[in-house]
Amino acid sequence: MYQVILLKSETGFARQQRETADDVLDHEGVTYTLRAGPRQPLPTDHAWDEIAVYAPEEITEEEFQDWYARLQPQVEELRLKY
Repeated sequence: MYQVILLKSETGFARQQRETADDVLDHEGVTYTLRAGPRQPLPTDHAWDEIAVYAPEEITEEEFQDWYARLQPQVEELRLKY
C-alpha cells in the first residue's frame, strides 16, 4: 500500500491509501502527477507505508515546492525523515 498525499492548492490537500503509485491519477475531475516519491519514511513511533506526493499537472515545479513547504505544518507525512 501507498500513502498518497494530493496537494490540491497551497492550503488544501487530500490523503488516500492506494494499491499503486501511478505516474498520473485523477481525483475529483483533476489530473494529478507524481511529484515526490514513493519513498519509505524512517521508522517513528509506528510503521509507515511508502509516501507518494502528487500535485495538479498544470502547476510548475516551483509552485509545487511552494505548496509543499506551505502544507508541511499541516501534513505529517511531509515532515517525515527519509
